[in-house]
Amino acid sequence: MTTLRHSVTVLAVERALVAELAPLVWDLAESTRAEGTTVLTPDGEPVEDLRLLKGRHLRTGALYEVGRADDDERMAIRVREWRRASAVELEQRMSAPDLNARVSLRLTAPDRPRLVEGRGRIWGPDGSGVLRRGSGKGRADLAAWWDAAALPPGAPPAARAPVTVRLKHLLGEARLRLRPRRAEDGRWVVEAVASVRGRWLLRPVAAVALLLAGGPLRRGFRDAVEQAAEGWNEAVARLLELGPDGVREELARQVPGWKP
Repeated sequence: MTTLRHSVTVLAVERALVAELAPLVWDLAESTRAEGTTVLTPDGEPVEDLRLLKGRHLRTGALYEVGRADDDERMAIRVREWRRASAVELEQRMSAPDLNARVSLRLTAPDRPRLVEGRGRIWGPDGSGVLRRGSGKGRADLAAWWDAAALPPGAPPAARAPVTVRLKHLLGEARLRLRPRRAEDGRWVVEAVASVRGRWLLRPVAAVALLLAGGPLRRGFRDAVEQAAEGWNEAVARLLELGPDGVREELARQVPGWKP
């Protein structure tokens, strides 16, 4: 088994800000309505490339198609649960000539987000074989994340990482764990730790391959973590610049007729 480790410093998003902004997202979604297969914004404009195929709009069982009807790549979204007091769960299915995927995301307590859970699998076209199949699942305990980020310097980290991801393939398995701590300037220092190993009878072969590829693998992991941190910082910087009032104004500008 090979363990990869890298830390980055990112802008912090505080619990109070998320609690203030999250309801806006759900209010905006619930301000839309459906007439037949067409989903309309509050001012009656159709939502581009979104069609309701089955069920009632934003109710359990509703099925939507995303994209143009003549696209080779097809995407569908099914509402598995829509209860703002408890949870929202969506399932996304994608079909393309060379890849198929199914991903489910579940958010607990949507108006005051606490837990995000996801699972999914991918597979190739018929006849592509088991090497083009994989699965994964992840869990982000947002409450535990903010608690961990609030620990004083020097305090031992929580036994369980707030964010965990597990990916499985016939040839190997990878696990990712993220843990935050507070930096002196108020930002977060996030430690990313990944473990990679072969599966079943392929473990010895994978161990040798990982040993030979150790340097490039570590550089690739470091670069991926750094790029993710850059993307996060760009998005969060814009969010913090706007603030709650600016976000409301921006959403209202993009969706005419909606009044937050």
